[in-house]
Amino acid sequence: MVRRVHMTRGWLAMAAFGAMGVAGTGTAGADALEGASEVVKLWAQGAPDAKGTDPAKDVPTLSVFLPKPDVATGAAVVVCPGGGYGGLAIDHEGKQVAEWLNSIGVATFVLKYRLAPAYREPAMLHDVNRAIRVVRQGAARWGVDPGRIGLLGFSAGGHLASTGGTHFDAGKADAEDPIDRVSSRPDRLILVYPVIAMATPYTHQGSNRNLLGEHPSEDLLKFYSNEQQVTPETPPTFLAHTNEDSAVPPENSLLFALGLRKAKVPLELHVFEKGQHGLGLGSGSKEHKIAPNPAFQSWPKLCEVWLKGQGFLDKKALQSP
Repeated sequence: MVRRVHMTRGWLAMAAFGAMGVAGTGTAGADALEGASEVVKLWAQGAPDAKGTDPAKDVPTLSVFLPKPDVATGAAVVVCPGGGYGGLAIDHEGKQVAEWLNSIGVATFVLKYRLAPAYREPAMLHDVNRAIRVVRQGAARWGVDPGRIGLLGFSAGGHLASTGGTHFDAGKADAEDPIDRVSSRPDRLILVYPVIAMATPYTHQGSNRNLLGEHPSEDLLKFYSNEQQVTPETPPTFLAHTNEDSAVPPENSLLFALGLRKAKVPLELHVFEKGQHGLGLGSGSKEHKIAPNPAFQSWPKLCEVWLKGQGFLDKKALQSP
């Protein structure tokens, strides 16, 4: 059974990296993230409900980072940088994360999704669902196992990742577009200081407002309160947060973990004592005035151990899409 799809961090600068290719035929270009082999448009003919054709805001893309062949495992992860649904922390929650994942043999696809104020829901949900489909449908091209595609998100990007992990479908077998024929369900979730709850005292108001607007309905708040949307089909999940996070309190991760436990979904949760919001890999960010945090630097290794225990990093014969 699969779920239905319903079609602040103000200091984060919005970083736009343009779309230089189309799904299946992307090419590297001047606007690609440094180190990316190509940038792929999620929709070759334009995103649904796009309000224009500006690459910076109207064209959702994936920047592709492939590991060296001698370390490649066949696993892949789509990365959703944070930014309160109004910007993208594209370096320390995007490019740096891709470099880490590549180092452990994981193909990485950094998602540039549509943002407020130009867009609100369901554009972001459409983008993350489509991103998983694009990677799965193009798996053979990138040397990816279509049964090992994870979704990783930070802060508001963590909310988007948790949305992708609770609001997905199996694809439409008779769709004209072959990408729409495959499942949008991620195989694993990795949520790092994620925004989760949309109708509690722990809600990140900036993300809530940018995603849902000024006066969202109760139904919309519930739909995007992803701790309430967990089912046994939600993917196994790794969560990392800090106890000191005042921007997005750790209750967000705790509530999602409780939902996972109730649904009997495998999970691993780490709440570190010290550390501000927005730490990325824990190595800090000069751009955002975030100091390194040695304790939080351990979460990527803990996550790697978890992924290995899940069999996600095993080198094996690739499945057919």
